[in-house]
Amino acid sequence: MNEDKSRATNSQTSHDGVNTDVARARWTLLRQVLRQKQVDNPEVKQVSVRRFATFDLFDRTRPAPGDPAEEQWVEYRSVFFPEYSAFLRDNMGPLRVNEVLNSFDNTGNVCVWPSEEAMAHYCLRNRHMFTGAVCELGGGMTCLAGLMVAICADAEQVLLTDGNDKCVQNVRGIVERNEKAGKFGSTCVSTRVLRWDCELDISTLDAHFDVVMCADCLFLDQYRSSLVDAIRRLLQPNGVALVLAPLRGDTLWMFCQLARQAGLLVAQQRQYDVHVWDVHLKMLREGKEAYDENIHYPLLLTLTKGSPAQ
Repeated sequence: MNEDKSRATNSQTSHDGVNTDVARARWTLLRQVLRQKQVDNPEVKQVSVRRFATFDLFDRTRPAPGDPAEEQWVEYRSVFFPEYSAFLRDNMGPLRVNEVLNSFDNTGNVCVWPSEEAMAHYCLRNRHMFTGAVCELGGGMTCLAGLMVAICADAEQVLLTDGNDKCVQNVRGIVERNEKAGKFGSTCVSTRVLRWDCELDISTLDAHFDVVMCADCLFLDQYRSSLVDAIRRLLQPNGVALVLAPLRGDTLWMFCQLARQAGLLVAQQRQYDVHVWDVHLKMLREGKEAYDENIHYPLLLTLTKGSPAQ
């Protein structure tokens, strides 16, 4: 299929870069999950994005039983760097369907997505590159990647953000919990609601960050251009942005085009971590029923400031 035809075929995309019929089925699945109903419909089961949930980069354990206050918490510990762990509240109970439909992007309230997990692992492996001020955009209900930077790196400041109020409320509690546990050292960690399309949110942070990062945030058509502009404006002149996201149809390609038009230099890597790549190859051998690289395997984009497009 040629590139133009491929783009036309994928013109109506959802979170997963698939057609609207499949997207509708996934919304049905999400509503059922939110209402804590059994998912019995075979078509709904077939399109579930959670059939692949992890690259096995973190062990997830609950604290010792007996303390009711600890029941909602889990500890995420890096498999490859076990000296680093964080306490997370990664399940906030059922969401109301009207919250999903009426508030700003709720996808981050559902789970820790594989791209966020892979980004957190990448940050641990490359912790030397995180200094000065660091910001995670669209970090969902845990901001796991930014949290790991705050725990493992020598960054002065780490700002954890999402555009959804409920996500940020949860992240705020996570920061407080890990701060009490002494996880952050001298790093100043803060949280806030930050919408990429809100001028006030962006203007107060213009050119402030040495590193900006986000995971799996490219799929919403109406916010893609705003995300590019936010990244460009938040970065210091010599800053770098790290974006980890699957292809999802043409959504990654469209993001790269917008970034280049905005004067950002874009480098793309498919093999950026040995373990993630090995899991990817293993899942490919198991077939598309279990794993679809279009929606599950994140590519790494590195963005830096260049000359404005002519």
